[in-house]
Amino acid sequence: MGSKNPFQPGGGGWANQAPENSPFKEPEAERITDDTPEPDETIEPREIESVPSSMWTIAGYLILLTLLVLTGYSLIEQKRANDLLLNEIAQRDRKISTKEKATLDAEMALSKAKDSIKELRAEADELKRAKDEAAAAQSDIEAHMRDALASKDITISELQGKLTLNILDRVLFDSGQAVIKAEGQEVLRKVAAVLGQYPDRQIQVSGHTDNVPIHTAPFPSNWELSSARALAAVRFLVDEAGVNPSRLAAVANGEFQPVADNSTVEGRAKNRRIAIVVLPEVFNQPLTGVTNAPATNTPPVVEPSSPEIPDGPGS
Repeated sequence: MGSKNPFQPGGGGWANQAPENSPFKEPEAERITDDTPEPDETIEPREIESVPSSMWTIAGYLILLTLLVLTGYSLIEQKRANDLLLNEIAQRDRKISTKEKATLDAEMALSKAKDSIKELRAEADELKRAKDEAAAAQSDIEAHMRDALASKDITISELQGKLTLNILDRVLFDSGQAVIKAEGQEVLRKVAAVLGQYPDRQIQVSGHTDNVPIHTAPFPSNWELSSARALAAVRFLVDEAGVNPSRLAAVANGEFQPVADNSTVEGRAKNRRIAIVVLPEVFNQPLTGVTNAPATNTPPVVEPSSPEIPDGPGS
């Protein structure tokens, strides 16, 4: 039992010990070699070289640093994107704010314009009403004057809202004089009665002469004569007819505002006159010219360029 099998390969049996030409000898080329280790043989594992713990720590730090860098870059990019978005929103808000401000300004301007238009319309309506009332009052004054002063020596005209009452000098004065006659006083009383119904109207009393020069002690020229006659009419209206003096003004025009041709007797007669002008309310301001104070001793003297020989009594 303890003997070896002579047929076992590699076991030192007889087959291996057979002669070279023995048919039982195993060919060398066909000999099967079994490299299987014996059961008692063991394979020792390859030892892995150990890594120092500091290397692992460094690697961890590097990984953490990489993560931090990536996170920081991501945050920077996100902040940049957020800043761009905020900038766009701010620009849009500014545009909206500008448009809203422009809209508000336009609305305020439109509201002010509407208010101004309303005020202007109200003023226009008030002016129209006042104009209509003034025109009606002017028509009333004219009608009253015509009713009270029906005479061929008195003419009444209306121009640009001014009612003018022309009284020929022969009704009021004697030739070359500035003292109001009884007939003239009656006329001026009638005029004052009509003017008393319109206390807010200003009145201008103008003295006019023809172009025939006058050379007397009281009146060196037509200026003095026209001034004295205008003042005489004003004084009578105030002192005798009760007209408020603040409404009156006296003006001396001499020969320089004729209404007719001075080359004829009829024309010169029309030019010698007292004009009582009732001004519209828009002219209700203090008037310039010779006031209702006494005439001075040195009024302006203007000599006519070509004196005429009067046909009869002068101015």
